[in-house]
Amino acid sequence: MSRKKKSMRVGGGGRFQKGEQAMERKGMGRKEAGAIMAKEGRKKYGKKAFARMGAAGRKRKRTAKGR
Repeated sequence: MSRKKKSMRVGGGGRFQKGEQAMERKGMGRKEAGAIMAKEGRKKYGKKAFARMGAAGRKRKRTAKGR
């Protein structure tokens, strides 16, 4: 569970990660926890905005690795 801490700002992935880790601590698998958090994120922000935030996160990850 020692993953890099993410920003708590909207779109930063920190809230998603925090919720995911909370579910993992309660015994849920990482894949299941991620799926539930994604469902809740789409419910809150909408399909289009949630997809945009995910794309931005993947882009940040790609540039951080130096690709």
